[in-house]
Amino acid sequence: MANKMEKITSRDVDFSQWYTDVVKNAGLMDYGPVKGTMIFKPHGFAIWEQIQKFLDQEFKKLDVQNVYFPLLIPEKLFLAEKEHVEGFAPELATVTKVGNKELGENLFIRPTSEVIIADFLSREIKSYRDLPIKYNQWANVMRWEKTTRPFLRSSEFLWQEGHTFHASKQEAKDMTLQILEVYSRVANEILLLPVITGRKTEKEKFAGAKETYTIESLMYDGQSLQSGTSHYFGDNFAKAFNIKFQNKEQKEENAYSSSWGVSTRLIGAIIMTHSDDFGLVLPSKVAPVQISIIAINDSEEVMSISNDLKSKLSSNYRVELDKTDKSFGFKISEAEIKGVPIRIEIGPRDLKEGVVTISRRDLRNKVQVKLEEIENYISKEIIEHDKNLYNKALENRNSKTFKANTLEEYKTIIEKNPGFVLVPFCGEIECENEVKQKTSTNSRCIPEGIEQVKSKCFNCNKDSQLMVYFARAY
Repeated sequence: MANKMEKITSRDVDFSQWYTDVVKNAGLMDYGPVKGTMIFKPHGFAIWEQIQKFLDQEFKKLDVQNVYFPLLIPEKLFLAEKEHVEGFAPELATVTKVGNKELGENLFIRPTSEVIIADFLSREIKSYRDLPIKYNQWANVMRWEKTTRPFLRSSEFLWQEGHTFHASKQEAKDMTLQILEVYSRVANEILLLPVITGRKTEKEKFAGAKETYTIESLMYDGQSLQSGTSHYFGDNFAKAFNIKFQNKEQKEENAYSSSWGVSTRLIGAIIMTHSDDFGLVLPSKVAPVQISIIAINDSEEVMSISNDLKSKLSSNYRVELDKTDKSFGFKISEAEIKGVPIRIEIGPRDLKEGVVTISRRDLRNKVQVKLEEIENYISKEIIEHDKNLYNKALENRNSKTFKANTLEEYKTIIEKNPGFVLVPFCGEIECENEVKQKTSTNSRCIPEGIEQVKSKCFNCNKDSQLMVYFARAY
């Protein structure tokens, strides 16, 4: 592991290579045999399990139920919602035969499950009494990406997708925004990602949606990452799939729906926001191992204290006592590169003084702490560790958030010091296409909490009502 650390390229020299080095050396994943696929190793999957746990608790508070729907979608069914099809057509993977037998109808591997869930619910929903229906599934989906990168963009990825149907527009809209608030809270408080929330432009909204809302985080290198989206469909899908119900007045009405999702790209966001040139740095709440106890030798006294300490700390933390026969230095390097927030080193010399040595991953420090004070010390330090991660990420975002009024100003900022750039924008799809063609950047969101003032569009100079964040993005 010490040798592996030497392979980590500095993030200030080559951010892309640094990211790959951290992902591989921390033992999070390996590449699958098919281009664009990946193997989740235990350490990588354990991070996802922690993220799942926090989100699932929040969904259940909103009366969302977990379900599972089939992977394969018949072509005829998928073609029922035109906008939806056009949005995913370039990325669809198709099953055309089984064994040597050609199928009578093409089957699509799900890129998302709106159509198959809507088709099912068209038979389930008859009356306003059947509503609301709030489903979520933890699943894999496939979108055949041209350019792939571990966690951030892979042809097959893991996510959760929520789908809800309601008796009124307002209920569906409220659900859309409630989920956005959940995503924002989990990102800020659990993943320590200081996200910006807002609505997507017409060009960037989800195919088939009336409105799309997003949480956007800024990586260490100044590029944006869409970290979660929540979509309000109105009655678009209900019309396409004939999801009608009898309202309280006994009149037939279309149901109103929302859908929302976050994926394993959140792991990529954590890595690119918090990690450093020494390896992975993890928020304590999603770290698979929160405390690593490393004994200098396996003498009876050292192991007795180590086992006792593990037993005490395990009631509140995920604790690992490294009992492998690796060298002491190797164990320290391994804990550091895997992003363990707190490391405790126990040796005979320290024990004679009644102390152990404790290190915080974010500071890479060494502090001697008395045996009887360890639990109190760790309870404070793990909180400080997380505060520090969040504040550093926020400072990075603030130092890379700018304003521009013209395309020339915008281009200068993006080229010299990329980040979020707030610009006046007309909102037209053609104009945004032009910006993308000229700058290889796009809009991130119409942010909440920013005054929307009248101005002139930074690109086409038409009247503008919107202030929008644009950025280079993953």
